[in-house]
Amino acid sequence: MIIRSDLHIHSLYSMATSKNMDINTIASQSKLKGLDLIGTGDAFHPEWLKIIEESTEPSDNGIYSVKDCNDNSQTRLLKTVENPETDTNYCKFILAVEVEDKNRVHQLIVLPSIQSAYEIREKLPSKNIDNEGRPRVDMDGAELMDLVRDYNGLIGPSHAFTPWTSIYKEFDSIYDCYDDTPDFLELGLSADTDMADRIEELQDIPFLSNSDAHSPWPHRLGREFNEIEVNEMTFDAFKDAIKSKKVVGNYGFDPRLGKYHETGCVRCYKTYTIEEARELNMRCPCGGLIKIGVKDRISDIAKWDEPHHPEFRPNYTHILPLAEIISLVYGKGITTVFVQKIWKELVQTFGSEIGALIYAPLNEISKTDSKLAEVIESFRDNTLKIQPGAGGMYGKIILGEK
Repeated sequence: MIIRSDLHIHSLYSMATSKNMDINTIASQSKLKGLDLIGTGDAFHPEWLKIIEESTEPSDNGIYSVKDCNDNSQTRLLKTVENPETDTNYCKFILAVEVEDKNRVHQLIVLPSIQSAYEIREKLPSKNIDNEGRPRVDMDGAELMDLVRDYNGLIGPSHAFTPWTSIYKEFDSIYDCYDDTPDFLELGLSADTDMADRIEELQDIPFLSNSDAHSPWPHRLGREFNEIEVNEMTFDAFKDAIKSKKVVGNYGFDPRLGKYHETGCVRCYKTYTIEEARELNMRCPCGGLIKIGVKDRISDIAKWDEPHHPEFRPNYTHILPLAEIISLVYGKGITTVFVQKIWKELVQTFGSEIGALIYAPLNEISKTDSKLAEVIESFRDNTLKIQPGAGGMYGKIILGEK
């Protein structure tokens, strides 16, 4: 069966996250989005582990079901989004955590059980593991990989190309970080498979597209997600799918909409060619740092000018959260009653947000909102006009132009 998964989020115990990032809210909102499996995030934090234990059913197969979702505000809407392939109205959880290694490379780890999370955390040299959901650990990538694999877990670099805390910010090769090939590579919001598959050493590695969500609402949760073919809903089947390269779909931002697609200043957001930036020694005249964009960083290390997709690589489909599209079309805030009314109508009509964005016939969307149908069509056929993001500012869609 094909499951939709978002494997990288954060709980309320990570810095700069919503207090609503609790199990029940994540579960209900994930189902509205159309997700079947979601990473718990922050699986080394002791308080979050307790909440996971209290809020989910005990599991000997590594997949955790929510006990009782009390998010009553969504109960009525959830009745319309049941997935016949799962035995609950709510998505399921798999243990996952992001850590920062001693080289400031962020690593995404997926674990087979709560018990393994408890045991690994006791072996991690870290000063903040008890008070930060994304801990800093005094180990390098190779040491972390060995430890995680001792417990049957999976590991790979998070947002691999971003200019702050990523593997390709710190190294020119993944093998400078690891002694072995990672189990996957997470693309991040500013890259897609066309960009990453210009790099020769990534030809045998499955790519993941995850949200890195800090709040549970559907315009953050699942803004990037994966479709994975699994034989059954167990950790072992999930691991086998990753190892067998059965990621059959990547969905996420047009990379131009990411915050670090182009090279730009982190203070004034002025964009530069990489040649201009280096002539300025990566310092903008305004005094701000110039950060190399993902596009330019990939060009630095790429072997090919065009992507070389391996046979197993799935298509990458560009999407944007539905509420953001509605907000853009009508110039109203995402959380306004107007936007939420249209969003709920579409989710009820097409079963989930993903159902509306990707699978709903355009003529059916037009019956609800013809303006919205035009923009969704532009996403589907890649004809949107976009001002690329740079320096930490998201890219912008320019409506009315293709």
